[in-house]
Amino acid sequence: MTFHKERFIEDCRAALKESNAQAAIQDLVARAVSEPAQVVRALGEPRLSGVNTIYKADDLTILNLCWGPRMVFKPHDHRMWAVIGIYGGREQNIFYRRSEQGLAQHGTKELNAKDVVPLGKSIIHSVTNPLDQITAAIHVYGGDFFTTPRSEWNPKTLEEFPYDVEATMRAFEEANGRIREQPDR
Repeated sequence: MTFHKERFIEDCRAALKESNAQAAIQDLVARAVSEPAQVVRALGEPRLSGVNTIYKADDLTILNLCWGPRMVFKPHDHRMWAVIGIYGGREQNIFYRRSEQGLAQHGTKELNAKDVVPLGKSIIHSVTNPLDQITAAIHVYGGDFFTTPRSEWNPKTLEEFPYDVEATMRAFEEANGRIREQPDR
């Protein structure tokens, strides 16, 4: 199967009309990442970490998200359903639930290339790329990922704060600084 970015967008838009849009999109993402080389051919070899927008609308956001080597990202929520499909590398997730102390760890899940996971709109998780290479994934969200108010939590105290987009972008830039410092670059 060949991955075509424009066709993937059209298929995701059509899937929004299904009675279970998230499940329909999960199938699309699973097909896409089942052949990682095709995704790389269409989107390019990930060379830097970052949040690259493939498509954005009020009801759907599609991202090519690349975690930098050894990047650790604090607990956060999305407040919309999501489907994550890994096409390169590995992602370790820690899931949380709200508790009287702020958050309580609820479980973990490791995703490798070709793995796909649906996340409900109330999911809170942190993400770690445990590898010395970029981890690349297609993220599909059932809403406008960039304008929906969200929360993040201090990873040490688990205190909740409004999501800080600027701090997120700084974390990706810091990861890119480490990538650029690697001797083989």
